[in-house]
Amino acid sequence: MFYKDETMAVLIDGTSLYAASRGLGFDIDYKMLRQEFVRRGKLRRICFYTTISESDEYSSMRPLADWLSYNGYQVECKMVKEYTDSLGHRKIKRQVVVDLAVGAMELASSVDHLVIFAGDGDLCPAIKSVQRSGVRVSVVSTIRTQPAIVSDELRRQADNFIDLDELKSVIARPAREPFANVMQKTSMETAE
Repeated sequence: MFYKDETMAVLIDGTSLYAASRGLGFDIDYKMLRQEFVRRGKLRRICFYTTISESDEYSSMRPLADWLSYNGYQVECKMVKEYTDSLGHRKIKRQVVVDLAVGAMELASSVDHLVIFAGDGDLCPAIKSVQRSGVRVSVVSTIRTQPAIVSDELRRQADNFIDLDELKSVIARPAREPFANVMQKTSMETAE
């Protein structure tokens, strides 16, 4: 699947990755994720695409986006689009698919392999275009949740599909012990 001498770029749809990892019951350690792809080949770029709401005074995504940008990721933040549908309901659009597709097409001329963490079938035309230029495309998502995060169309279009669950052992953040257990162990250790 991966060749040490090939150049690669990793493109991550943050919302899709979050949904997939939560559905599989683990959190991503982004430092380990980057290290894993540095280990697998010549990583030219790792990009994280996400949305941030202007109306939120505090967004949990802002500290993550800052940390990622200081730790080797190119972070692309897009403001959330709010609109009213035909029935008068307020809707929020949180998609970065177009931005990710443009990023993939821009990087195609400088890499041998694109690894895309996403699940949206709307990426298929961009992936076809990248593949026509000779770039291999691996899609990382999951079919092990109900419903599956990855579209069947996207999975079939990819040269290689990697279920996120298969990467869990190398990119999962270690589970934290509940605070009560930590306090109990600490009090038992001090009593000895």
